[in-house]
Amino acid sequence: QVQLVESGGGLVQAGGSLRLSCVASGRTFGGYHMGWFRQAPGKEREFVAGITVRDGTTYQADSVKGRFAISRDNTKNTVYLQMNSLKPDDTAVYYCAARWGVPATKAAHFGSWGQGTQVTVSS
Repeated sequence: QVQLVESGGGLVQAGGSLRLSCVASGRTFGGYHMGWFRQAPGKEREFVAGITVRDGTTYQADSVKGRFAISRDNTKNTVYLQMNSLKPDDTAVYYCAARWGVPATKAAHFGSWGQGTQVTVSS
């Protein structure tokens, strides 16, 4: 298992930006596919973005394409989520997740999770 710790959440006005960070420790970071998910009150946890750590291939949910970007720094065991042009609908707790093996977009396929960081976008 890998341990994950997120940071960088906060309160921002609509149209603003935030960068979330997720630091991993434990097993070899380079073997994990990483993802960001979010969960708003009363809603299911949803996929936001993913990155294949070995070759850096990225993909995002349609709702965030063109606004959010995921990246990683293997030397720091860290994955980032750059969020631009934020909207009130982006308000949620954001979670970092790790999966050993092939990429995935379903929360049930990820075995390691961070504690989450709150992002609140005011209108």
